[in-house]
Amino acid sequence: MATIPPLPSRDDVLRMARNTTDITGQLLDTAGNITRIALNTFDPRDGSGQEMLRVLRQTTAELAEASASPQAQEAFYRIVGTLTRLGTTGGPLAVHPVSEPAQALLAALGDSLLPVLDAVEPAVEESATALGDLVEAMSPLLPAGAGLVAGVLLALTPVLREAAEVLRDSTPELRRITDALTAAVAPLIPLQVALAERAATAGANVVRAALPPLADLTEAAAATTKAARPVLIAGEELLAAGLEQLQPLLLSSAARAGRVARAAAVRVSAAVSPTAERGVVVAVAAG
Repeated sequence: MATIPPLPSRDDVLRMARNTTDITGQLLDTAGNITRIALNTFDPRDGSGQEMLRVLRQTTAELAEASASPQAQEAFYRIVGTLTRLGTTGGPLAVHPVSEPAQALLAALGDSLLPVLDAVEPAVEESATALGDLVEAMSPLLPAGAGLVAGVLLALTPVLREAAEVLRDSTPELRRITDALTAAVAPLIPLQVALAERAATAGANVVRAALPPLADLTEAAAATTKAARPVLIAGEELLAAGLEQLQPLLLSSAARAGRVARAAAVRVSAAVSPTAERGVVVAVAAG
């Protein structure tokens, strides 16, 4: 016998009512913002609303005039005729016996791809999370990178402008070069097609002959890797231990290099601007 579900408590009712009120308030705020944007856009007291209405009226009139031309009407009739012909020819193809193998092929591809997608889903999620963390960690570098790109673009702008001017002035020579290359390459195209067919046939034969030895080699490599797994794990542990021991040395070297760089910067600044106040002498010892 099915049990009667318990009635919601007073706290549950209050929480649902509070959530409903909050959502309703957010919807009302959104509607108010949309209404305010529309009123500000089409406000006749402002010049922007009248200008937008004028542009809309002009655009509509131009579209009506363009669509009323004989060329547009002929294009519309051709589009309708093409769609009608596609519909009449595509209907029988859907129930044609040839479509059954195609549907079976699509179903087989879907059935074979689903396990692969299920297998790689955790790896893809982890990679996406790691990539997001990397982008978030590199966010302080983005302004500097943007500034560098902007500087490079500003530096390249005169070069690009001069190159465009040179190419524009050399249009006859470029046409002569194009005609000469076309005349030289056109007779070679049939020969290249024949050579490509021969190369494709030879490559297919080579691949067909190399697949069995490659399969044997892969199986042997997999067996060797499985047998040498303890050695690999021991090597990884030794590498990790070595890095852990080198970490304090690397940190101290980085700190020492930073102090030396700061001291050099102070000395260079003092040498470049000798007119600065000489009352305070800053000395940084590299320890």
